[in-house]
Amino acid sequence: MFVRTVYVTGDPAKIDTAIKSLNTQGRDLLEDRPGYRGSGIFVDRELGKLLVVSWWESEEARRNSDEVLRDRRAALLEPFAATLAVDNYEAVVFHPVRQPQAGGGLRVSRLEFDPADADLLADTFRTTVVPRLESLPGLARTSLLIDRERGRGLVGALFTDRESLAASRGAQSAARHEGAAKAHVTVTGLEEFEIVFTDVRGG
Repeated sequence: MFVRTVYVTGDPAKIDTAIKSLNTQGRDLLEDRPGYRGSGIFVDRELGKLLVVSWWESEEARRNSDEVLRDRRAALLEPFAATLAVDNYEAVVFHPVRQPQAGGGLRVSRLEFDPADADLLADTFRTTVVPRLESLPGLARTSLLIDRERGRGLVGALFTDRESLAASRGAQSAARHEGAAKAHVTVTGLEEFEIVFTDVRGG
């Protein structure tokens, strides 16, 4: 699958308006697009951050959808959005354990790597990191998204509740350290979000 992320920051006091628009009109717009496989809305209400992720069955479906949705996106995010960044990735690992629920938690690790090591990263994550994450109580899903050309990636780990998210920090740190060393990866960022909505039809 292929993924588009929309990362938005703004005034925390205005974030609920954007969440409501994305969770209603935004989801309806996505559902109408060919090749749509699911989406997620994640929020940090305290700092004023939104992460919107959409999943597509092909690179072409993702590209075509963006041409249609680009103008609508700004309207949906008003008046919250002060900054907005859009990135595209390939989902090289998608590992569902159970369905994540609203109110759960998402941890995102941001990665940089030599593009020549993209396959090494995917193999290392699949064989070394996923088995360790699977053992964490409350894990709902994990995925590895990469941009092969730019040498950038995201690891997402979703948990059924915020307590499991918090309890997993030490164990996931150890898995992240081992995986980064084996795959020659630099971890450039670490963030946590509340799950507002997520539903992905994997495959």
